[in-house]
Amino acid sequence: MFNIVKRIIDITVSFFILLILSPFLLILVIILKLSGEHEAFYAQKRIGYNNKGFRLYKFVTMKKCNPNLPDMEFTLDNYSRVTAIGKFLRLTKINEIPQFFNVLKGDMSLVGPRPLIPVSFDMYPEEVKNKLFYLKPGLTGIGSIIFRNEESLVTEKGINLKEFYQNNIIPYKGVLETWYYENKNFKLDIIILFLTAWAIFFPKLNLHYKILRELPVERKQKIKVSEGSMEKAQELKLKEKTVNYRTTLEK
Repeated sequence: MFNIVKRIIDITVSFFILLILSPFLLILVIILKLSGEHEAFYAQKRIGYNNKGFRLYKFVTMKKCNPNLPDMEFTLDNYSRVTAIGKFLRLTKINEIPQFFNVLKGDMSLVGPRPLIPVSFDMYPEEVKNKLFYLKPGLTGIGSIIFRNEESLVTEKGINLKEFYQNNIIPYKGVLETWYYENKNFKLDIIILFLTAWAIFFPKLNLHYKILRELPVERKQKIKVSEGSMEKAQELKLKEKTVNYRTTLEK
């Protein structure tokens, strides 16, 4: 019953949002079409429900690959391929609006774990993957809220970005997505939708930790990254607090 009602809500909300925003979206499409890339939409393979791949839609925010620009699996805040209008679209998350079409198609839900590209999804432990397979990926989720500025976190010269992401972001994100899997209900979805809007307008206020007091919180830790034989250590200043988290990834 939960999944049926959630699907009805997904279709209804997505349809009306796209309908209401259609004049603005049309103008944005024209602007992007007239820009240097002459394209408005970008599709990328992501891992979805039941381990099936699908094409996730976004507005174009980056220049096409060319020999003069670096190609990367993980995008940085200062990445040279991000266009001027793309920076604004990414900051405001407007570039994510086309994913309402994914929700209408049934590839995604309004709330759920964020769909990752295959190389990132494969970094999850098997016990996390086995739970996420049974959830439709979401337009937003608790992991998306906490790691809203993920690109800023990994923007540092001289580090192996893939190693940093695998060792310092994926573990906590896996815990968060597992927590959602084990606590999902309509009330939690409504709270996450509210917190998503809050994070867009008030990104520096971590309201999610105050509202969701049972939310697992990552403790302060040393981050070790390497490039060749060079090793660096960086301190992540994450808020510490005691939580009663009844389920761990080891279970």
